[in-house]
Amino acid sequence: MTIKYMDLVEADLGKLGTAVSDWKSTAGKLKTAAENARDGMKAKSDKARWAGANATVTRDFVNKTTKEIADLHTEANSIYQVLDDAHTELVSLQKQIKTAHEEVRNRGIRVDDYGDGTVRCVYPHDRTTGDAHTQEEIEARQELEGRISRILSHAWEIDASVARALRKSHGGDPNNAGHSSYGSLNDAQADRALELARKGDQMTDKELAEFNRLMQWNGREKNGEFATEFYKGLGGPQKTLEFYAEMSIDGTDADATKTRLDAVQDLQRNMGYALAKATDPGTEHHLPSTWGDDFRRLGTQEIGWEKGQMNKPYGYQVLGGLLRYGNYDSKFLTPIAEHVTQLHKKDPHFFLHNKPMGQEDTYGFNPSGKLGTGNDPLNSVLEALGHSPEAAEKFFTQPPTAYNEDGTEKKGGTLGFDKYLDLFTDKDFEWTVDTNDTNVLADEDKTKNALGYGPEALGHALEAATTGRPYDSDATGDAIRHEPERAALMQDIVEKFGRNPELIRHNENGDLDAESGPLYAMRGSLGDITAEYMGDFQRTLANADESQYPSFGSPANLAPDTAQRFLAEVGQDPDAYASITSAQQAYTANVVNDVINGDSNSSVSDAERLRNATRPGGIIAGIMSEARADAVLDYHAASDTEFNDAAADKQKWVDRILGMGIETTTARVPIVGAVVGWASEDIQGSVMDSIQRDSSDQAEGDATRTYHEGRSALSDSVKAAVEAATRNGDLNPKTIGDLKASAANGADDGHTAGAAMESAGDAS
Repeated sequence: MTIKYMDLVEADLGKLGTAVSDWKSTAGKLKTAAENARDGMKAKSDKARWAGANATVTRDFVNKTTKEIADLHTEANSIYQVLDDAHTELVSLQKQIKTAHEEVRNRGIRVDDYGDGTVRCVYPHDRTTGDAHTQEEIEARQELEGRISRILSHAWEIDASVARALRKSHGGDPNNAGHSSYGSLNDAQADRALELARKGDQMTDKELAEFNRLMQWNGREKNGEFATEFYKGLGGPQKTLEFYAEMSIDGTDADATKTRLDAVQDLQRNMGYALAKATDPGTEHHLPSTWGDDFRRLGTQEIGWEKGQMNKPYGYQVLGGLLRYGNYDSKFLTPIAEHVTQLHKKDPHFFLHNKPMGQEDTYGFNPSGKLGTGNDPLNSVLEALGHSPEAAEKFFTQPPTAYNEDGTEKKGGTLGFDKYLDLFTDKDFEWTVDTNDTNVLADEDKTKNALGYGPEALGHALEAATTGRPYDSDATGDAIRHEPERAALMQDIVEKFGRNPELIRHNENGDLDAESGPLYAMRGSLGDITAEYMGDFQRTLANADESQYPSFGSPANLAPDTAQRFLAEVGQDPDAYASITSAQQAYTANVVNDVINGDSNSSVSDAERLRNATRPGGIIAGIMSEARADAVLDYHAASDTEFNDAAADKQKWVDRILGMGIETTTARVPIVGAVVGWASEDIQGSVMDSIQRDSSDQAEGDATRTYHEGRSALSDSVKAAVEAATRNGDLNPKTIGDLKASAANGADDGHTAGAAMESAGDAS
């Protein structure tokens, strides 16, 4: 029976709480009774010298009675444990659903319950407005709909699990107590998940949907109990690989239905998150470290799951599909990533000899089809690092460890490189075409696209390593302070690509001599990394100290020439350009706010300080303008439309950079705490305006490009920052106007200088 929306809102969980108390009391009394029976009548019966019929009938009766009392205790305790966990979880879910319900009422939204654990949220028809709603209202409705559906789905899974566990605990025989016994609701849920897993690809669609619900709502629990029980129950690393391989092939086969494919994609995600939790030694319940050793051993061995199977995948090809989801502990993931990378360096095609040709890219062990088919596990482990910041940081910053082909550590072994960043950026490093398409080599566009999968995954891994967050983390996530190792890696990245920009150059224009670099697909991530370290870039380009342009944590000591060339190349990517522009304007707004509201002993006027403060942001904006023109006019690598469209999802950088600024000015700025409120939407509007208008009005080949519209938008953005920073002050309008003019002049001067820097770099 499905729990519906209002059922969960209105349910009196106090009655369930009372039942928990009653069963706890019952279990306690039965425990005493069982102990008395064992230590009393059974102990006496065992010691008695029975004769005749009593030697068999009476003694047997005493033994059976003692066992039945013990079974009653076991059953009662199992029921208590299951109900207690269910009550705790349902109370939490009810609190969440009531919060959502209050938001629903405040917004006047109607909730339609589909009866399958999902709902639809709608605004009632309104003739006066023609049912027109703002973007904020639309997004709020969508968020509520998704949140309520997730809560209901979780409650539904708990309800089903409890009902099943109670049936198994009771057994259905009123004359025989004690059947399945559970120490927690997790025990019961893991037991059911394993029961379904043993069916393998014989699971029906309905059963697979149930399996996914169990994994989704329990596999990511903080204590790791369910995930650990599940993977132990599968029978070890090899059985895990065999089960996942069987299910992924079943769901991606050409004969599989869309429903089956969707379910197996969910299975990949759910099992990946659960494996990350189960292999984390920091959780209360976790698998032994030998699982990592075994996975490395199995990585180069063939894995089969059917009798007489001919074409078998290697262990790493199967495992890679799971590793693409979840934040894995470095002790588990980093050695695997090192081993796979070293295998790839030795023979880039080792894992590709058995790849199936003529199939969809979803076929195989990466049902998601994202960034390759998963035949090459290098792409998979780089994606895994992209979701695992600690492991990624250690992978790129610590000295490499050499491994033998069987995954054991090679004592005293040498690798021929000191850092993995050096290896991946070496001109002789070979990226593979990870696709099942039979015509890929005959189709130049498909080949280019497939060759970008690995570099894009590499960008994700570097992004996680330098920011401390999974590359695709929640846009609302707080910024994380830069540790020395991360900042040093950032410095290495800028130095590497600033000195060798051809590695990430993209040229679709055959008329130019410049060739596309092998790593241009990672520029989007490099743009995000740049946004994260905006303070370091502005300080470097301003040739200033950290007092006015602070880093967020440890500083990355960048060189001005390499920083400029790095920005000029990375900014040619639409996504990177949008991230950098968003972060630049937000950071500049913070600096403006600090000049106007912060304490200063400087004898220089605020107007002059503002002019200096906005110039570095203007320089970056100028470099971005010229980089955009390079991409659109010279290299034909992107269109103005692509640059404009990329700006839509960069709000996260505005909020994160503002958050960084708040932390640096907490003790000094009177209006701190309201900064995001007064600035976020204003700055995002300025960002959108700047990006939409930042296009050169010169034609291809002109010696000098002009950016009248973009420079005007940049000027408007710093004026808006001054307006916001003076909003709570007592400055008169004329003074505010002078401050705006000074800030705009600094930004404009910087824009001119930045565009000239980038243009000079093109000519050199």
